[in-house]
Amino acid sequence: MEAKRVRAILLASLIIGTLLLTVFPVDPQMSTEVMFDDEVTQQRKADIVGGESGASLVLRVTHDDSTSLMFPISRVQTLLEIEREAMAGTNPDTSWHTNSITLDRIQTPFTLWDTAFESRNRSLSEADGWSDVLQPLMEEGWCGKNATSAESSAFESSLLLLPNDADLGVACPSMPGQYAHQPPTSNELLWMVWIGENQSNTNWSELEVWADKLSESTEYTFEAVGVNMLFAKSKELAVTELKAVMIPLALLLCLALCIGLRDPLLAGATLGSAGLVIGAEMGILSMFGYTFSVVDGIAVPIIMGVAVDGAFWYCRSSHSVEAVRKMLFVAMLTTIAAVSLAFFSPIRVQRSLALVMVIGIFLDWLVTRYLLEQFFVARRKDLATVSTVSKALNQPAFGVLWPALLLLLAAIAFASPGGVEVLDVEQFLPADDPAIQELRQMEDEYILASSTDTWILLEIDGDSTTDYDAVIEFQTQLSNHPSIIALDTGLSQSKLMVGIPVSTTINATIDSVFESSSIDSLLVKDSRLQSNQETYAVVIVTYLDGQNTDAALAFNDDVRSLLEEMQLTGNIGGNLAVGAEAATSFDESRVTQIFGAGIAVFLVAMYVLRSPQKALRIAVGTVAVGAAVDGLASTFGGRGVGSAPAVLLGMGFAADYLSHSSSSDHRPTSSDHAARWWSAFSSMSVFLLIAFTTFPPASETGRLLSVSILCSVVLATALSLYQTSSDEEE
Repeated sequence: MEAKRVRAILLASLIIGTLLLTVFPVDPQMSTEVMFDDEVTQQRKADIVGGESGASLVLRVTHDDSTSLMFPISRVQTLLEIEREAMAGTNPDTSWHTNSITLDRIQTPFTLWDTAFESRNRSLSEADGWSDVLQPLMEEGWCGKNATSAESSAFESSLLLLPNDADLGVACPSMPGQYAHQPPTSNELLWMVWIGENQSNTNWSELEVWADKLSESTEYTFEAVGVNMLFAKSKELAVTELKAVMIPLALLLCLALCIGLRDPLLAGATLGSAGLVIGAEMGILSMFGYTFSVVDGIAVPIIMGVAVDGAFWYCRSSHSVEAVRKMLFVAMLTTIAAVSLAFFSPIRVQRSLALVMVIGIFLDWLVTRYLLEQFFVARRKDLATVSTVSKALNQPAFGVLWPALLLLLAAIAFASPGGVEVLDVEQFLPADDPAIQELRQMEDEYILASSTDTWILLEIDGDSTTDYDAVIEFQTQLSNHPSIIALDTGLSQSKLMVGIPVSTTINATIDSVFESSSIDSLLVKDSRLQSNQETYAVVIVTYLDGQNTDAALAFNDDVRSLLEEMQLTGNIGGNLAVGAEAATSFDESRVTQIFGAGIAVFLVAMYVLRSPQKALRIAVGTVAVGAAVDGLASTFGGRGVGSAPAVLLGMGFAADYLSHSSSSDHRPTSSDHAARWWSAFSSMSVFLLIAFTTFPPASETGRLLSVSILCSVVLATALSLYQTSSDEEE
């Protein structure tokens, strides 16, 4: 009666958890924020003065006839008006189209040009021609030593938001071939758009919808471009492929179960339970506000693959029910022990995937043990017994397979090259995707596209004169760093860095400088971070080469050394800065992680089996598979965001199958071998299908896990024969 109550509670919980998806649907995200932890970015978004938008996106603007955007001047004025209408929402043809996501800010070069001209008492918006704002002549332009702060911002925006081959004109007449009596000229330019302030789960593809709306209602073409739009595309690709592959995956797994179990009812129950486990886990985590990444979708086929294990061992092996219980319990614990090492990964998306997998693996075991076991036993046929031993396989000569396979796996690991790919958006799209080629083209054309912003947070007292002087001295020394992109104006070089304004006022403080001056930088209007209206930090923005990882790492080290030398407290943030360090940290720790997983597996197996010898065999085999799969990852496409969890899960499968062999209560029979191999084949069929998808983390995981399972089942079979040979010798 008690067992029935437990089964009823468990089944009801799974059904309720699955139904929660109708109220709390899963909306997987893909952004740098779900990929790795960037404390500086999180801190400045929460506390920067004036608020910080959730996402900075880019629109490329061209005229429908592909001619200059600056001539006649009315085109500039029209684009200024479109920008103002969009922010005010006064024109339904150009206003933001949805209330679910806010349009927080637009920054264009024309807006900053207008402000620059106003600082000289000239009006771009009311001019009849360029001569109205360019005369009298401003010989030094906006890059001269006497330029106003608004003109400096206009110069900065002209460099960043206009293509490299644009004529800068008045923006910097000191550059060769540029003249103060001409405006900056280009056939295209970029708008920076911030959407989703203080909103989670921002759907960046909404920018494309708005861009299409603007293009249809104006004589200009607006195109959403840039890295963040690639993240949006990768999310769409992952969700589309996961939905498309689910039905073929379920049919393939059902076919493998029907053939292997020889019972369609068993196959249906096993597959249905896996679906309930996935639905319940997703529903419950979503209810608690858990943010899923698109990479977490890889856990779905993994959970389905693990779910078939119990069906084969209960229904096709010659072990007793008690023995199968012990085997599956040991297998579950050792698998979780191996996968759990991903919780210590410096890459956030890997920790997230590990959590989803661990919960799913545990629920698989829970459902098999308490919900399906009785059903499996009732449907079990009178198969092989201990007496029906496969004599052909249980020959002493087969005992050498175990050490031979361990040596082979070790050789694969030692022969593989080292190194880890830096975590970036290109790991989430196919290499031949046109969007990547477009990004490469933009990187060649725009400084903004080829550079990456790095944020340096300094903890200071906003009312302290000493802290203000220290920050000014810090950014003065920082501006000499060779990794910061330098802009050659012809007469001098200016580093791309947004810092704290220099004040000539005596006893100036951070707060007094920002409160007395109007700063209109492209990225930061106010660099202060405040808590309870008290300034506790400032941020300095520098631009680095987005393709030079080594330079970014050197820059990080030098900044930390400078902070220590000047006795300042601070931190570094930004996509490349954090991503490069995360990849380096992972590369340095991946071998330790593999051996750590082996130790965890050994301790768990030792605790449950009470046999140091058996636990050591499981751990050694698990490490061998993990090291070999890690080596193969570098061959298949490079170690990246998907390879680390795949390696640990591959170790989990190895621990699973090796635990079955080591916890056996008798010599292996043909039925035991069949149970092991059919279980492996069913799981492997799922991952082989995933390997043919085009979403890189999924396809990479599919390939690595297919190889992992094959290595694991062969090694587990060899271990069972080795133990038989050893027992006979004893």
